[in-house]
Amino acid sequence: MSTNTVRLHRVIRTTPESIYRAFLDADAMAKWLPPNGFTGKVHHMDARTGGSYRMSFTNFTTGHSLAFGGEYLELVPGERIRYTAMFEDPNLPGTMQTTVSLLKVSCGTEMSVVQEGIPEVIPADSCYLGWQESLTLLIKLVEAHIE
Repeated sequence: MSTNTVRLHRVIRTTPESIYRAFLDADAMAKWLPPNGFTGKVHHMDARTGGSYRMSFTNFTTGHSLAFGGEYLELVPGERIRYTAMFEDPNLPGTMQTTVSLLKVSCGTEMSVVQEGIPEVIPADSCYLGWQESLTLLIKLVEAHIE
C-alpha cells in the first residue's frame, strides 16, 4: 500500500457552499479538475454518502485516456468531502483517499485538501503540480460572480 500523501491549502474568495458544489457537480468537475493539457469527462456521478463516481482525463496531445472512480465516504455540506479513487489502469494500483475540508473565514473560505495512498509510480511533485493547476481552475470558476 502506498504511503504517498499530498497536502494543499488555499484561501478562496467565495463561500464554502460554492466550493462544495464545485466538487459534486459533474459539469463543474469536468471543467476544473483536469490539469493543464487534459480534458475531462464525468461518466457517472451519484454525489451522496455511499454513492459512486467515474470519470476520465484525456491527454489532449496524445489522446491517451486514464479512467478512475470511487466512492463518496463522507459529505457534510459546506464543510467536508471525503472520497476514494482507484485508477482502472493496473499499473496504478491501490485506493487513494481524498479529504477536502472547508472553513468559512473573514475573506472567503479556507480549503485544505489531503490526498493519501497515491500510487508509488506517481511522483509527489507531479501530483502537487497537477493539483495546483486544477485548483487554479477551481478558483477561476468559484470566484467568478456573473450576474
